[in-house]
Amino acid sequence: MRKDNRRTDQLRKVQITPHILNHPEGSAEIIMGNTRIICSASLDLSVPKWIQTPETGWVTAEYGMLPRSTHTRMRRDKTSTSGRSQEISRLIGRSLRSSVNLKGLGERQIHIDCDVIQADGGTRTAAITGGFVALALALESLKKEVMIKHIPLNYYVAATSVGIVNKELLLDLCYKEDQKAKTDMNVVFSSTGQLIEIQGTAEEDTFSRKQLNQMLDMAWSACQTLFKEQEKIIGPILPLSLPT
Repeated sequence: MRKDNRRTDQLRKVQITPHILNHPEGSAEIIMGNTRIICSASLDLSVPKWIQTPETGWVTAEYGMLPRSTHTRMRRDKTSTSGRSQEISRLIGRSLRSSVNLKGLGERQIHIDCDVIQADGGTRTAAITGGFVALALALESLKKEVMIKHIPLNYYVAATSVGIVNKELLLDLCYKEDQKAKTDMNVVFSSTGQLIEIQGTAEEDTFSRKQLNQMLDMAWSACQTLFKEQEKIIGPILPLSLPT
């Protein structure tokens, strides 16, 4: 049994609250245990200049941590200069963009901002899960404003972390577990059951193919739970369909 009395394959308590901010086209707060993130999705009526295909949109993301989101004060995160922030921002952007029919978005861009207000592990995966809800709400807003005819989403996107701590496979690592992990992995799934991205490393020890498969199975089961939490908010926008 873990410190918070969870099973090895159990997610922390998750809570997603929509419309947490007044001004963005879409927003949500996601709480995973003691990790809390504000996600907002904002419309930009232009697309990056390097996009060559006409009438095609784009989805991008920025991730940042507030100075006292961690145990001790950190310097204010400068997304434009922090390598870690850039790497996580790109992961979030790739993950969320994969679900969108960019042609259906038209020549518009959606910016997803993920601001960590309290960190206790799993911030990048929580940002993806919450960011998808904010994205869906923003697209619903565009449809209501008759800027798009249909919601250009193909499937749900969610993410979780898995790892090996003291030779035991654990799901959804908190900060202290993450510090001790010999293997740390972030897994992004679509609701179709397809993998979007895997980020995994062995810190001090190797892991086997069998352990990899076990961790992916654990992550897929967890993401199905997260999809159902997302569906409580965005089900009317995009009905959830999971593979049988």
